[in-house]
Amino acid sequence: MTSTLRPAATTGAVKRPDRWLALSVLVLAVLLVAVDATVLGLATPYISEDLEPSGTQLLWIGDVYSFVIAGLLVSMGSLGDRIGRKRILLMGATAFGLISVLNAYATTPETMIAARALLGVAGATLMPATLALIRNLFHDPRERSLAVGIWGATASAGTAVGPIVGGFLLEHFWWGSVFLINLPVMVVLVVVGIRTLPESRTPNPGPWDLPSVLLSLVGMIGVVYAVKEAATHGVTGIALGTGLLGAAALYGFVRRQLTLPAPLLDMRLFRNRGFGGAVLADLLTILGLSGLVFFLSQYLQLVQGRWPFEAGMAELPAAVGAVVAGLIAGRAARRFSVRAVVSGGLAAIGLALAALTTIDGSTGYPLLGAALLVVGVGAGFSFTVTADVILGSVPKEQAGAASAVSETAYELGAALGIAVLGSIVTGVYRGFAAPAGTPEGAHESLGGAVEAAGHMSPSTAEKMLSSAREAFVDGLSVAVGVGAAVLLATAVAAWFLLKGQRLENAD
Repeated sequence: MTSTLRPAATTGAVKRPDRWLALSVLVLAVLLVAVDATVLGLATPYISEDLEPSGTQLLWIGDVYSFVIAGLLVSMGSLGDRIGRKRILLMGATAFGLISVLNAYATTPETMIAARALLGVAGATLMPATLALIRNLFHDPRERSLAVGIWGATASAGTAVGPIVGGFLLEHFWWGSVFLINLPVMVVLVVVGIRTLPESRTPNPGPWDLPSVLLSLVGMIGVVYAVKEAATHGVTGIALGTGLLGAAALYGFVRRQLTLPAPLLDMRLFRNRGFGGAVLADLLTILGLSGLVFFLSQYLQLVQGRWPFEAGMAELPAAVGAVVAGLIAGRAARRFSVRAVVSGGLAAIGLALAALTTIDGSTGYPLLGAALLVVGVGAGFSFTVTADVILGSVPKEQAGAASAVSETAYELGAALGIAVLGSIVTGVYRGFAAPAGTPEGAHESLGGAVEAAGHMSPSTAEKMLSSAREAFVDGLSVAVGVGAAVLLATAVAAWFLLKGQRLENAD
């Protein structure tokens, strides 16, 4: 049956005169999160050299943020619905900035992992609140589409600004400085947000159910951890036990939501085929892209020998493509169809990733730049339209819950992608042929190999690094190939799941 997306009645809704200024504050929060995510990848080689994490610890540094944020997004989105979305956004932004200092001054891998986990707690308050406030600020469907496009374009711009600014800082200061750039953004966000953002909450929302919070957290972290362990070490007893515990907790969470008079997450949202299809598309898209996103900076710096700033500039086409596509995605979806724009965007990403399976250490930039541009355009179209579908399919009173589900899919996809595809890269890399006398740490990560080379004779170091770089690129090619298959399959699924969906026009 064809479904029409219709948000709460908008006829006669008063347009706030300062809604675009308020939007500028919301996109600052998005910028805060996007910049943090990108500078981590850029700083990874330096963190590896300074903190000397094992390969497993390096993956934890990369994905523990996503583990925690995925487990808490629904809970924090629901909390914002209850105590006020403006309040939780400003509290979360303040905490995000302060905890960034802990990341900057971490001295051990364990400290870094703990700091990233705490940052996940703060980050879980930001994204659902921004999308929910957009839903409440913009009643006109076309204005909301543009606002969502700007929201998504800012996230993409953050992926460009992060590497460029981070690259400059890494060339002139220590790696911790890349996390301190969050502080000025946080200050501006809080100061301006206090004055311009309207408070928004759900009337009579009921109590915040702590058992549901714990079940969500245990379930998400348990399942994602189990996938990570199984991908890295095989199906061990620990992985199986943790996975079963997580699955049981998620089952209990769903059952509890169906019985509560005021659930943390209204499971009836998933009865809407467009909502469920958009959420699934987001999850699988991020999963397929994670291998490229997490390891691209290492490839550009440690394999091709680019300086951090140069590596950041090299990634710019993806952000430019996403910004441009995001701003016109709503118009394109209305002119053609939701499923055409989303499926077309996902297929474009899949084909670009397939082209990148041919890379080696000497691949020229024209291929890399063109592929990244196509990835950015495809992502800009698909993510913007799916976000609009998700927001438009629920009444504004449920915007927090719907936004939290959307962001949970994003973060869960990132965590699963880094766990699975990252483990593929690491697994292929560890088997590289090394000359006699190569330290064991060189087999843990490419950053470890670069560090070990400094303590070896020049001829032996050259042989070892050549073999290590070749193995890293082989692993990256396999992971990107798997990602391409996931994206192309998702494009086909989205074509059927989003059939008949459309964005509402203004009255």
